[in-house]
Amino acid sequence: MAEALLALGGNLGDVRTTLDRAIAMLCEGADVRLTARSSDYATPPWGVEDQPRFVNLCIAVETSLTPQALLARAQAVERALGRSRGAERRWGPRTIDIDILAYDDLSLDEPDLTLPHRRMFERAFVLVPLAEIAPERVIAGRQVKAALAGLDTRGIERLR
Repeated sequence: MAEALLALGGNLGDVRTTLDRAIAMLCEGADVRLTARSSDYATPPWGVEDQPRFVNLCIAVETSLTPQALLARAQAVERALGRSRGAERRWGPRTIDIDILAYDDLSLDEPDLTLPHRRMFERAFVLVPLAEIAPERVIAGRQVKAALAGLDTRGIERLR
């Protein structure tokens, strides 16, 4: 089994319920098992600022799926929960977004999947919840909590 770290977020509809459903759908069956889940965090929009705040979280899973199969499952969950990638603006509002951040220590650069995720170290909305569940984890030579220390976390609030 491989360990994968994923980031989930959204800002349309009942986001927290959608995130719970997404995790349940991702972890259906024996192929993916949830091992850790961060708190939910309200975060300012990134990229396109004229939109509602997001709710973001991170999870750790053990999986027997390949990275490509895990990506396919994540995208199927997004579609089932109302996401239409072709109809939305880049970095714009969405019901759900699921990104694979890391898969074991694998480095991969394919048209549809880059591992580790190429922008994760730029995004406090990813590293704040990731540091909650994997602060000591080293990804691409960088420790998660050390990478977070270099980012502005203003406006990120842990939700109850």
